[in-house]
Amino acid sequence: MKLWSSRPSLERYSAQLQPGTAGGGVTAWFLGTSSVLLSDGHTAVLSDGFVTRPGLARVVFGRIAPDERVVRAAIERLGSPPIAAVVCVHSHYDHALDAPVWALSAQAELVGSESTANIGRGLGVPEQSLRVVGEGDTLVYGGFELTFLESEHSPGDRFPGTVDAPLVPPGRSRQWRTGAVYSVLVSHRCGRLLLHASAGFRPGALHGTRADVVYLGVGALGRQPARYVEAYWDEVVRATGARRVVLIHWDDFFVSLDRPLRPMPYPADDLDTTLRRLSTLSARDAVEVLLPVAWQPSDPFGPSGQA
Repeated sequence: MKLWSSRPSLERYSAQLQPGTAGGGVTAWFLGTSSVLLSDGHTAVLSDGFVTRPGLARVVFGRIAPDERVVRAAIERLGSPPIAAVVCVHSHYDHALDAPVWALSAQAELVGSESTANIGRGLGVPEQSLRVVGEGDTLVYGGFELTFLESEHSPGDRFPGTVDAPLVPPGRSRQWRTGAVYSVLVSHRCGRLLLHASAGFRPGALHGTRADVVYLGVGALGRQPARYVEAYWDEVVRATGARRVVLIHWDDFFVSLDRPLRPMPYPADDLDTTLRRLSTLSARDAVEVLLPVAWQPSDPFGPSGQA
């Protein structure tokens, strides 16, 4: 019997933890939720950058705002990487709350939907640093080429809609509405990587898109029926021909990044069920599935180190 306050243990999945790496053409850092920093040593791009992670009570009952101190500490911990673009895959607070602060701190472009742009405007990101993208748009930053493919949020979107005016924090969490949802194909001479942060899909949308690695969002996937999980896998992983999947958006984002990552409690999600179902599908298709380690540099295209 699963108690309402209990959650899966990561200990049983230690063999699936993504190993660290001392170097390589592209290095990735996982910052929890769907935040991933990619750098080739010359240029870096960041998805979301959500590190403030306000607690559950504040999110539900209070008002939230980015914590600039926490963002600055994250930048310093990462060694002040040369971030050229901060990309929001959609505009919920757990994706876009801190993104404008990263963009301002790094003098980077803030990239996403018009909703993301309005979140940036609310924190004073200059217009010349805002890039609104649509289906099929491609942007180049150093050795990285980013192609934006419109997707769907996972079932049960709590804050649908758009942000239609500059959003000045603090505000209610529901003010960070979804906006457009993107999969982002990141191409580099070292390989092709798909950032697919939300566990939703558009049938056929990724057919013909090739990727070596998928950073696959699995938030709330454990609450979906098995047939949905298989369809999601087929439309994102199998369709792209990826041989490696790195799972993102599985951790409890109400807990500070100063503490070890832990899965969401069972009432919110069931990572055990998700991993059991994905294990069957990955074995069928000979795809490696890994869990990233927060703050640890890794080579997304390199060897796993697993037997």
